[in-house]
Amino acid sequence: MSNTLIKSVLSIPTSLSLTQLIPYLICFILFFLLLEQISYLNKKRFIPGPSLVLPFIGNAIPLVRDPTKFWDLQSTLAKSTPLGFSANYLIGNFIVFIRDTELCHKVFSNVKPNAFHLVGHPFGKKLFGEHNLIYMMGQEHKNLRRRIAPNFTPKALSTYTTLQQIIILKHLKSWVEKAREKSISIRVLARDMNLETSQTVFVGPYLGLKARERFERDYFLFNVGLMKLPFDFPGTAFRNARLAVDRLAGTLASCTAMSKAKMEKAEEPSCLIDFWMQDTIREIQESKVNGITAPPFSTNAEIGGYLFDFLFAAQDASTSSLLWAVTLLDSHPEVLDKVRKEVAGIWSPESDELITADQLREMKYTQAVAREVVRYRPPATLVPHIAAENFPLTESYSIPKGAIVFPSAFESSFQGFTEPDRFDPDRFSDERQEDQIFKRNFLAFGAGPHQCVGQRYALNHLVLFIAMFTSLIDFKRDRTDGCDEIVYVPTICPKDDCRVFLSKRCAEYPSFPGVQELGN
Repeated sequence: MSNTLIKSVLSIPTSLSLTQLIPYLICFILFFLLLEQISYLNKKRFIPGPSLVLPFIGNAIPLVRDPTKFWDLQSTLAKSTPLGFSANYLIGNFIVFIRDTELCHKVFSNVKPNAFHLVGHPFGKKLFGEHNLIYMMGQEHKNLRRRIAPNFTPKALSTYTTLQQIIILKHLKSWVEKAREKSISIRVLARDMNLETSQTVFVGPYLGLKARERFERDYFLFNVGLMKLPFDFPGTAFRNARLAVDRLAGTLASCTAMSKAKMEKAEEPSCLIDFWMQDTIREIQESKVNGITAPPFSTNAEIGGYLFDFLFAAQDASTSSLLWAVTLLDSHPEVLDKVRKEVAGIWSPESDELITADQLREMKYTQAVAREVVRYRPPATLVPHIAAENFPLTESYSIPKGAIVFPSAFESSFQGFTEPDRFDPDRFSDERQEDQIFKRNFLAFGAGPHQCVGQRYALNHLVLFIAMFTSLIDFKRDRTDGCDEIVYVPTICPKDDCRVFLSKRCAEYPSFPGVQELGN
């Protein structure tokens, strides 16, 4: 068929008018549309998925209009056969959705040049910038993770918990003021709290007030662009997001330079970048003494890009978890009561003391609640990868080269566990130990070489928030039909942005030192 068409086109006289060319152009278009459908069906083979797709855009419009419905349909298709995965087509890309836990692990454990490349977002390489931890692999990736490890030692985490509590308290007090005699949606408020927390924990004193304001504007542009189609033209949301990422990484690079100057004076670290720069400065100085080139991953621009990765991972995922914690505690009053009793036996707001690392470890049930929130509503439900080569996913099906693969942490969370559809923090108790028994099903922080390096920090933040929120505030959801349905923004949150009534619960708020006072 194709040879005949090509011969007919080659035989077209050059003197034909535009009107006479139209039938040939139509034939060309129809031919390529047919090739696209054949290519899709050839890749899809026998796995469940739509039989026909729109040219080029595929099912991108339904995805953008209602992501929840789109991914629910992919899940339903994946469940329709014993395979545990399904297919679709988006913006010229063949995609594979995976719900089976073991197949998800197969993808996570094969991030390497000749198998899968983690992308974090379907169009992330273009969006996230040049220096990005997400796209690294092999020994280079291992070396960078080794350099990041000092950021999450017990000493570092203890420093962060102090900063986290000061900022959480500041924002909870403002939430109560905003909620006088009316309900408020807390999604944006929680996002703002987390952004200030991330800024303070990651780069501390190096980000001034005006820089923070610019930072917040650019991060908003980035968030908007995440949910838009990748049309990279001036004025589009995607272009605005890409430019915003460049500015954000540049700001973080400037913070890195200031931290290096401080650590060169052997001062005590006060934020994450300081802990990171301690070892980096030592290695840079050793390389100068020995007359060799500077160590890898040590330039300000590189570290600024990697800090943006941390910010992205901490910001949106954490906001999602805080909202679901409030939602689920409200709908499970027996769990809320147990949390309040446990926290009250360990820490009192009237003490004016910060929760210590030891006290945080004592809050066993509250930690179990935090883990169950993350299992029941994993913030990053899908972790996109690209197949670098044809990859044998099962004995009967190979993922074709170039396909975008979506292992589902959300679907895995509802496999294996006892009554997985039930919100049950006791599953993580010392008696039941489902976190060990069904460890492979708990994929909220990923698995394999790219497993989340900051998961202890993330869980600490969630436990601190739950402990302080439930101790300082009385709350009740302003419930409406469908308010707890899942929406993507881009991580998941309740449909109504978690609308709540809030009031002060404690006699007096604790009196914590200001962030600026900590080093004095």
